[in-house]
Amino acid sequence: MSDLTAIDVLIDPDEAALARAREVNARVLKSMPGWVLDDTHQPHITTLQRYVRTGDLDQVYDAIEQTVAATDIAALSYQAVRITHADWGFPGYGPTVLLVDVDSHVLAFQAALVAAVAPFVEAGGTAAAFVTDPGETIEPTIIDWVEAYVPNQIGEGKYLPHITVGVAKFDDLKIIEAEPFDAFDVHPTSISVYHLGNNGTARKLLKTWPLTT
Repeated sequence: MSDLTAIDVLIDPDEAALARAREVNARVLKSMPGWVLDDTHQPHITTLQRYVRTGDLDQVYDAIEQTVAATDIAALSYQAVRITHADWGFPGYGPTVLLVDVDSHVLAFQAALVAAVAPFVEAGGTAAAFVTDPGETIEPTIIDWVEAYVPNQIGEGKYLPHITVGVAKFDDLKIIEAEPFDAFDVHPTSISVYHLGNNGTARKLLKTWPLTT
């Protein structure tokens, strides 16, 4: 077991949002097969990614649970507004996402989580901190991304919440992204901690807190 674990503290979307994500996933699979949304590639909205000490995971869970309990989850606002992609330097293709708009309550929740897990964070994460399949190589991009998530993805103007729905070729994405998109609200059903896999995938559920509505 690695001394560090790459974790994703995330929002689990409601079933209606998951259905929309699966629709887009089915379409991008025609562009590039392979990235199927399933139990080890869960659709989600990341709030925070960090390298934490593996031996401190139980304390990390306690800190997150206390933060969730102190947060008015019903006030958190998420709306998927368009399909877009990230350019991580892959040749001719990139991760495809549903871009999500959030409000100030979400940013405050993110800041509270950053503070809560800070005592258990350690720099220097490597590929060993991630979930891997046999023969799989963790991309250096995601190793660096998690390392720099704080401060690069924290707060207004920097946090880019999204639901990853697969990967697609840039030529196909030009067509997909130009089409009309019906925005929809995303309602959190639980807050979870996942062990991260390659390219920011939520591979292994570590802890979850169902939310009451």
